[in-house]
Formats: sequence, C-alpha cells, structure tokens
Amino acid sequence: MKKLFTLVALIAATLVAVPAQAQFKFGLKGGLNVTDMSFSSDVVEASNRAGFFIGPTVKFTLPIVGLGIDASALYDQREAELKGSDEKIKQQAINIPVNLRYDIGLGSLAAVYLAAGPQFGFNIGDKHQTLVQDVSEWKLNTSNFSVNVGLGVMLLSHLQIGANYNIVCGKTGEVTVFDGAKEAFRGRSNTWQVSAAYYF
Repeated sequence: MKKLFTLVALIAATLVAVPAQAQFKFGLKGGLNVTDMSFSSDVVEASNRAGFFIGPTVKFTLPIVGLGIDASALYDQREAELKGSDEKIKQQAINIPVNLRYDIGLGSLAAVYLAAGPQFGFNIGDKHQTLVQDVSEWKLNTSNFSVNVGLGVMLLSHLQIGANYNIVCGKTGEVTVFDGAKEAFRGRSNTWQVSAAYYF
C-alpha cells in the first residue's frame, strides 16, 4: 500500500512540475491481453490465453515538439491454461503504466507514436490457487514490476490505437508441486497487448 501512495504522490508532483504550456488530456483506455506464460521447468507448461484491461488514462504533451508522457490505472485480468489439464492460472491486478512517448505526425489529423516505460502492478485477486486436483498450487506475488515497449497511431487528437509488449522483471509467481517431494517452479507472464483509448 505504501508503494501505491508513493506512486500517486510522484504522479501528483509531476502534474505540478509540468509547464503551463503543456497540454493535458484525460481519457479511457481498454484492450486485450495475450499472455505468454513460462516456467523455470518443463514439468509445468501453460498455453497462451486472452484477457482484457480497462481504466482511466492521462496524457501530457510537453512544449518540446512530439515529446510527452502518458499514465493509466488499469484493471487487468489475465489467465493461462495448464497443458494437459483443464486448470487455469488466473491473475487480477491494478496495473499502472507510466510511459515516455514521442509523437511524429501531421498536426491534429494523425500521428504515429513510440512509447516505453515502467509498469507497477498490484495483485487484487486470489493469490493462492489450488491446481490439478490438489497436487499443485499457484502462488502470485503481491506486486510486480515490468517494462512496456509499444507503438501506435493517434487520430484527430482524440482516438489512439496501439500495440504493446509488457516484459516482467523477475517472477510473477510460482507453482509448487506436491509429488512425493515438494518442488517449486518460478513463473513469468509476459504479455502482448492491443489497446484503444479515447481522450476527451
């Protein structure tokens, strides 16, 4: 919780520090996830599954031509299916991406943008899930840190369509298998994302 308050304070300080000439826009963002789940052992495997995210977003355009910052607070749901069973690993989180972006375009008509930056995630769903008829357990981290890299287009200064790859730094969680001896395998959930946002 302290991390969340620190992040909110940091964003508020950024708002105060932005020059008066900067443009500020508020909007709504949503999209689809395709999770690439991998484990530190071949004993556990998962197939890609789709999820979704939605939430408010803000965008600052700085006086320097083309340079800006965007940030969002997104409810994010992801899942992956374990191969060889009907079990699903599920994750619900509030993700806060903060991206530095550079727009190249034709004024207010259209622009192409590149974006990259950190993402802070806070799990809000069930952090312990029993899998495969009580012989294994999936345990999620309470929070995680990742990095986004993406690009997209901005149309008529309001509609934004983008694609993004989210790279987890460290582990997302771990699977513990109780098969005679207890074994734990680290899991990571990198994600491809396609999004649309509308700025008012």
